[in-house]
Amino acid sequence: MKRTILLSALLLSQFGTSQLLKTSGQKIVNDKGENIQLRGLGLGGWMLQEGYMLKTADFAGPQYKIKEKITDLIGEEGMNEFYKAYLKNGITKQDIDFLAKAGFNSIRLPMHYNLYTLPIEKEPVKGKDTWLDEGFKMTDDLLQWCADNKIYLILDLHAAPGGQGNDANISDNDKSKPSLWDSEENQRKTIALWKKLAERYKNSPWIGGYDLINEPNINFTGKNPNGTDEMSNAPLWKLQKDITAAIREVDKKHIIFIEGNAWGNNYNGLPAIWDHNMAFSFHKYWNYNDDSTLKSVLDLREKHNIPIWLGETGENSNVWFTELIQLLDKHNIGYAFWPMKKIDNIAGIANVKITPEYEKLLDYWKNGGEKPSKEYARKALMKIADHYKLNNTEIKTDVIDAMFRQVTDASTKPFRNHQVPGRVFASEYDLGRIGAAYEDKDFINLWVSDPAKRSEWNSGQQMRNDGVDLYKCNDKVTNHYYVGKTESGEWLQYTVNSKAAQNYTFDIRYAADKDSKIRIEKPSGESLASVLLPSGGGKENWKTFSVKNIPLQKGENKIRIFFENDGVNLNYFEVK
Repeated sequence: MKRTILLSALLLSQFGTSQLLKTSGQKIVNDKGENIQLRGLGLGGWMLQEGYMLKTADFAGPQYKIKEKITDLIGEEGMNEFYKAYLKNGITKQDIDFLAKAGFNSIRLPMHYNLYTLPIEKEPVKGKDTWLDEGFKMTDDLLQWCADNKIYLILDLHAAPGGQGNDANISDNDKSKPSLWDSEENQRKTIALWKKLAERYKNSPWIGGYDLINEPNINFTGKNPNGTDEMSNAPLWKLQKDITAAIREVDKKHIIFIEGNAWGNNYNGLPAIWDHNMAFSFHKYWNYNDDSTLKSVLDLREKHNIPIWLGETGENSNVWFTELIQLLDKHNIGYAFWPMKKIDNIAGIANVKITPEYEKLLDYWKNGGEKPSKEYARKALMKIADHYKLNNTEIKTDVIDAMFRQVTDASTKPFRNHQVPGRVFASEYDLGRIGAAYEDKDFINLWVSDPAKRSEWNSGQQMRNDGVDLYKCNDKVTNHYYVGKTESGEWLQYTVNSKAAQNYTFDIRYAADKDSKIRIEKPSGESLASVLLPSGGGKENWKTFSVKNIPLQKGENKIRIFFENDGVNLNYFEVK
């Protein structure tokens, strides 16, 4: 009893000196009244997988279908073994330490309800809830890691009981069973889960808030299956009001984040605001980064005088990331990018490297053929689970640089410490904004007109998340990538350090199916060389061409390679 009283006193004292968040008019502030702009990352793919994250989207989008595919190969026991390792490795204290060091001040946790409680179909007693330790333990650990780093944790119910929309991949919606909206029992369980979470974390100062229902997308009365034409959204508002009431029975301190229909953005029919410490969440993907794309949520903020938060965004180019954050900073809007880790990607913070063995499983699942043995499949899957450890991922320094430094800093930084004499791979051009570190004509991923067509922006989808097209390289000497699909007027900048002021020979390793012109210049425009590269007879038929007497000063040099016509591919240049 004495220990409980002391613990309660400690928690209360923490609220007096902590950074507990609350709303104040249109701002989110800490307990000192200071404006807090949430700069966050969503841990998408950890508690809940979508098919595209595991490269299974073509044949298994929702998580339950992914589990079925895995079970077919290695049995239910093997599937459970895989997921145990996957969840253990997916997010650890090392991940959160890394994110805090990178500059993030908040984490959004996409929760799958089935880690916290049983589905209604499996409850021994209807109307009662069986609570599972796994999800709560994972959340406890994550919260402690966040507290250790003084960053906020926002709980997000990403997969609600039954599934909250017709986009099944998002919420793991099994349409053979009653959805959240078809079942009063699923709604009751959802409310009970939130009350249980709030009761557990009510005295946690580093809980940033509760994001009640991720991306509802449902046609209550309209024709569009994802709710884009809904005008009242009455069931959505009622359920979120009921959840809020249950939370407030046990926790009156933390922010409530609500989301609209149609993947979070349809706020039609919103009744009077029902809580004094509430904020709107919206989601933004693949559209322009200008004031007009924010008008509806800015109007919402102004009308109701409560904050707005961009709870989910990402899956785009570095240029888009930088421009978006600049826009959000202008309007004092916090955000959470999506996701942290997925297999074989360039747009996330960390790339989970694919293996040939896992690719064989993907090919079998998609195309059939000879079934891999149980042991082969088990080893392949456990290897992928091991690749989710942060130390085994490929950290995307260019993405981090675009999200933080490039937002306010127009200068460039070397991608790698290039010393000359030495070899410089073409894919290792400088870090920096477009127009400063490189120039490329297709540099952003837009999907704003024809729903069936996205803008072309990066054909290679390798190594880096700029518009520069990088492809896997088959040359004898390689860092695995080459620069391709070059167009007239594009250029790349490299920072190299010379041991002496002297003239060097540049051996340019290239492939081209026609004679191609490039020129080498300083950023000031001063010409260092104009080069005609003879046709090599093919776009991956690698040749070397030497250019002599290129002057470099002692110490740091910034040089640019300009492409004067389309089609030349670059592997590296060797400075001798």
